Amino acid sequence: MQATEYGSRPVLAHGAAAAFPAPEPEPEPAAQEPREAETLGATGADEGLSYAPFLDGFQQIVADAATTGRRLTRDELESRRALGMRAAEAGHGWRGLVRAHLVAGREGRPRAADPDSVLAVVEQAMDAFADGYERAQRLVIRKEEAARREFIDDLLHGRGDSGALAARSERFGFRLSRAHAVAVAEGPEKYDETDPVPRQVASELFARFENRRILFTTKDGRMVCVAPSDQDDVLTHFAKHAYAAAGERAQAAIGRPRPGTLGIGHSYEEALNALDVAQRMGFDEPLLRAADMLVFPVLARDRQALVDLVHNVLGPLEGARGGAVPWLETLGAYFDTGCVAAAAARRLSLSVRALTYRLDRVHALTGTDPTDPAQRYMLHTAVIGARLLDWPARPLRPV
Repeated sequence: MQATEYGSRPVLAHGAAAAFPAPEPEPEPAAQEPREAETLGATGADEGLSYAPFLDGFQQIVADAATTGRRLTRDELESRRALGMRAAEAGHGWRGLVRAHLVAGREGRPRAADPDSVLAVVEQAMDAFADGYERAQRLVIRKEEAARREFIDDLLHGRGDSGALAARSERFGFRLSRAHAVAVAEGPEKYDETDPVPRQVASELFARFENRRILFTTKDGRMVCVAPSDQDDVLTHFAKHAYAAAGERAQAAIGRPRPGTLGIGHSYEEALNALDVAQRMGFDEPLLRAADMLVFPVLARDRQALVDLVHNVLGPLEGARGGAVPWLETLGAYFDTGCVAAAAARRLSLSVRALTYRLDRVHALTGTDPTDPAQRYMLHTAVIGARLLDWPARPLRPV
């Protein structure tokens, strides 16, 4: 689902002999100009009729301006631009329009006019016509992109009627009848679809899976990929190249597969929540899966209970020297290393003796022994809750 870029305008080659061959000498005087209908008929019956509305007044402009050698007036140029826009809106191809103009110019040129003057007039007219044609095409693409963006927003946020969303999805080559999963990648900076990193990721993705019905976009500065639930290889490939394109500083999360139009919105929210939890918990894995992190939403679901747990279990650490932060870092490293004192000490650049002293101080301050398996779970859960609540950076407040 990407926008088409326009090529450069066709350039009319200069050289009267190539575009406008000299007519055979005729016994009659060359004062009489061919009629419009006769000229259009020279392009072929079907072509002449289809392009006739967009050649309106063209022969008269050529006849008048080429004879005097003047430049086209503003009104004449505007009339060509307007017809170019109409031709684009009607869906006519550029090649056929150029051919129709060249044939009309050749058949309708004043026989007494200098061929270079005729070429100059046709060049001005076609340049204005092309300007209008390209304006109309750019407008169509902007409208198409706006419609695509609106569809993506409704899809990811679960807005709108499911039937209407399914019908709109067919327009973009996307089918919602299957279950889908959403992957979200967040880099060191915010992106939109025109930035180099998303463009590189999209190029890699569609080069590998060009025949798959997948969706790639950016949303709120993040890269988003939606794929059918049985095509997990698409999402992992997306995460891999997002990580590489962002200089190995990106992190991606994959939501659980969900059916239906609303399911895509749920999977998207799960991926976002997984990234948020990873940031709070200090997880630095390049690829996260929401299915592996379900315990964290469970803990955060009852926020008041989590606040009470953190306050009652860890609150006394705020009164210690240096505040609660160094003690939380000690507990976090201890639990993250599987409660192995030597490994936790290495992570914190401490001696084992210093680490053991800190654990003893935590026991004295909180009344809970982190080395005792019977008491460890409550303390570990409180440490996880503190990370989720961003405590002590954010004070605990009742909800």
